[in-house]
Amino acid sequence: MGIYVWGIGCGASEVVEKGLAPERIAAFVDSSPSVERFLNRPVLLPEALEGKDCDLMIVTIRHTEAVAAQCAALGLPEDRILYLKNSLTLTDRNSRCTAAKALLGENLLERLLPRYHVIPEPAGGASTALPREALDGDYVRLATLELLTRQLEAVPGAAAELGVYRGQFAGSINQLLPRRKLYLFDSFQGFASEAGASAAFQAAHEATSIQRVRSALPHPEQAVFKPGFFPDSLDGLEERFCLVSLDVDFVQTTLEGLRYFWPRLSSGGYLLLHDWGNPGLPGVAQALEQYRQELGGVLPAVPLPDRSGTLVLCKP
Repeated sequence: MGIYVWGIGCGASEVVEKGLAPERIAAFVDSSPSVERFLNRPVLLPEALEGKDCDLMIVTIRHTEAVAAQCAALGLPEDRILYLKNSLTLTDRNSRCTAAKALLGENLLERLLPRYHVIPEPAGGASTALPREALDGDYVRLATLELLTRQLEAVPGAAAELGVYRGQFAGSINQLLPRRKLYLFDSFQGFASEAGASAAFQAAHEATSIQRVRSALPHPEQAVFKPGFFPDSLDGLEERFCLVSLDVDFVQTTLEGLRYFWPRLSSGGYLLLHDWGNPGLPGVAQALEQYRQELGGVLPAVPLPDRSGTLVLCKP
């Protein structure tokens, strides 16, 4: 009996940070777990749930269709499943969940639920270079990435991502720019101690590896891995870039990323600043404002209404 949480990544850490104490969680569930315990709770394969009395399943990952099918196969009723990501199509999946309010309380449930607007995704067969499963959960961000990469044919330079995590977005960049070198900067062991990450956020970001990221790349031969804490991981690198993704969540590393990449971004190139509009990670917007003040001017940029408020900076 009890509450189970599907996922051991950032979504799971957010659930804990917003108030669901780990000791209230019977176990975490993951289809391909990299660890046996997460936040001192057991991590189970989905099939291990068979025969267990699950009062509530909180789904923290984006692949809701696959999870819904697995839950149905395990006999878990819809009224005991709460989706925290990608719950909206034309109807809200969470409307079927009647157990959450009683078990979590109205205040905690209100904090956990996503604040999405309904953004319809393209129907099957729509023109896109990205696989359908890559779009799940953040269609606006990924569709924008595809549109931007189409404008880069005459723009010189490599691509880069600072803050790779498990490689999902890097895989999309690699798919859309298959002939470009892709530099991937990440510690692959979470955040530096001075960054200010909570224990749950740190645990989520430790659950990755270069091998895991490499397996997510359709053209891994183009990838250059730069492990370590930025900017030390640069190791003297001098390169020009056509596309850069900054996704490091906190003030100092975001600021260091802007200081390094913006001057080296080719004219006509783009820098994607993830989480700029995310109220849970205010340091990203703070870093951009500090960098603007250092430059003494305005950086041309367009905000996106994607899941975490990406800001696209356009190099004139």
